[in-house]
Amino acid sequence: MACSMEPKHIFRLENIHFHYERDGNIRPVLQGVDLSLMPGQHIGFYGPNGSGKTTLFRCITGLIKPQQGCVRFHGQKMYTDKDFHSLRCAVGFVLQHAGDQLFFPSVLEDVAFGPLNLGLSPEEARQRALETLQELGLDGFENRLTHRLSGGEKKLVSLAAVLAMRPEALLLDEPTNGLDNEARQRIIDILQKLPTARITISHDWDFLAQVSSTYLTLSQGRLDGCAPSFNHVHAHAHPLGDEPHAH
Repeated sequence: MACSMEPKHIFRLENIHFHYERDGNIRPVLQGVDLSLMPGQHIGFYGPNGSGKTTLFRCITGLIKPQQGCVRFHGQKMYTDKDFHSLRCAVGFVLQHAGDQLFFPSVLEDVAFGPLNLGLSPEEARQRALETLQELGLDGFENRLTHRLSGGEKKLVSLAAVLAMRPEALLLDEPTNGLDNEARQRIIDILQKLPTARITISHDWDFLAQVSSTYLTLSQGRLDGCAPSFNHVHAHAHPLGDEPHAH
């Protein structure tokens, strides 16, 4: 399949095929996937465990190479790690496990790391980090020890570390996984106010519905451009119990 130019997209995947091979056995994961993200788009990404959602994110960022197909960033085809470096600077990837993303002793060092890599001076990076922490309601966190943060706090700091790079787009892998209701709501509030284009993986459908405007489902290696449907029941209670009451 020929790769077409799509300069309006931040990135575009075309005819992506990927399989894992182990002990001579091949397990297809992605089979002819086409995907693009445009400025301002907020995509909710759903799929069963093991369907290949995180694998697709890794293909987008060049962490793994598909056996077939191409990735484009602003219309340019990505070939080498050097090519993908420019994409990674503009497309922030928030990992499912925050502990995998935070590796400095203090919060300030973690959040300033990205801006330093973009070429900001130490003072500029520090200021950018402090501004980002403040924007996320994490004032006073800069001197806290990362390993002593709660799970929800680590998730917020890992998001701050990515946002400090002022990315064009975000890839969020299960951002509410393992969080309590309060931390989950904080993530929702932040994302609802954030105009940055993003794709959000989650098994939490109620969460996706609050932070997304369009939906994709990955199943059997292929993308379906619609929201999943679930059978569910609603329960409600009345303070008067079985007493007669008006609706």
